[in-house]
Amino acid sequence: MKEKILNYLQRHFTEPVRDPLWKNIYLSPGLLQLIGSEKFQQLGRIRQLGPAFHIYPGAVHTRLNHSLGVFQTAKKEITSLIILSHESDVNRVGFTLNGIKSFLSAALLHDLGHFPFAHSLKELPLKEHEKLGSEIILSDKTIYTSLQKHVGADPEMTAAIIDTSTPSTDKELLFYRNLLSGTLDPDKLDYLNRDAYFCGVPYGLQDVDFIIDRLRIIQDGALGIQENGIGAIEHLLFSKYLMYRNVYWHRTVRNATAMIKKALILALADGVLTPEKLYGLDDESFNTLCSSSTCKCTSLELIQRVMHRDLMVCVYETPFDPQNILHNKLQDLTARTELEENLTSQINDSFSCGYNPWDLIIDIPENISFEASLPVIGKDGDIKTFSQTDPVFSAPVIRSFTDSLRKIRVFVPAGSHDNSRLKDFIQLILQDKS
Repeated sequence: MKEKILNYLQRHFTEPVRDPLWKNIYLSPGLLQLIGSEKFQQLGRIRQLGPAFHIYPGAVHTRLNHSLGVFQTAKKEITSLIILSHESDVNRVGFTLNGIKSFLSAALLHDLGHFPFAHSLKELPLKEHEKLGSEIILSDKTIYTSLQKHVGADPEMTAAIIDTSTPSTDKELLFYRNLLSGTLDPDKLDYLNRDAYFCGVPYGLQDVDFIIDRLRIIQDGALGIQENGIGAIEHLLFSKYLMYRNVYWHRTVRNATAMIKKALILALADGVLTPEKLYGLDDESFNTLCSSSTCKCTSLELIQRVMHRDLMVCVYETPFDPQNILHNKLQDLTARTELEENLTSQINDSFSCGYNPWDLIIDIPENISFEASLPVIGKDGDIKTFSQTDPVFSAPVIRSFTDSLRKIRVFVPAGSHDNSRLKDFIQLILQDKS
């Protein structure tokens, strides 16, 4: 079976697609037909980094670009793993040719359910894009038929690899899930490099081939890295930190994202929009919907302001303090919305600002992980976690990374207040530890 799988991986990908990051990405004829489907082509109309182009004008690459890159990296990973891992480990996973085809299809289609700003709207009562992608695979006749007849994959397995909420005890399927959504997953290896490339910054660049060559299948079918690959993992984790600090969570990006999120929170709460109206949109249809006469809601004007870079200003910023009771409460959307309403009322009374419900936004980034539990294979074969092995990226250091990135910010309209007085007023409330 190993020989049959390698023959497929090394001989059946003959159709080149040119990519600025990875150069030629070779697809099988069936996968080339798959990317021509309407649903996949729609990904070419969704920007990967949303409003980040306001800061980095080159950041207009799309989910389609990224999806091809994830496929390329996934193919490299699975090929290297099968070649370099012990036969017993390969057998333990139970690789099948059908499973390999399904995994590569899942890598290519993993963002199929994406709609604009989906990653920024995780707190809202919306379906996860993985669930939506799985539903599209199973319901779209063109995609289902292409997977089954032209790619030779199992559409059900492809969908289940993407949607981890689908129950499964299949060890091969579970391995693919771990590979597609783990510490060294092809998603991360592509987006860090791709986002850095298009933003024109050096932070996210990785030695992808070096990392992949040191990946191994270990006991219980898990994924580990050889000890001599630790330096590359350090680089990856620090790159992720720098990309969050300088790109993903740049203050202006957080500002624009917070405005879009606030507009949708209010529109959904008022019934002006429903979740179903957001699913399946691209950037253009999203903007059209939110500016249409059928979606009359003053808060949705925030979205048009973002598109024209008419952004709010930050009048207050403080590091997130995990010991602060109020800060912890603000991680809950309901509690945060209540405080926004309270602050707005108090500011209107004290400063005569005349703020609307959408004119004050408290922004707090989610708690992100730096995945320090990756198994490291020592020279003697012993296995430890990365944080136990690495002298630099210890658990406390990794926690400090996360803590330093998270900042609570308050955004308000520009030019309608005395910033210094307003800052002092807000600070009194948000520094309350009771």
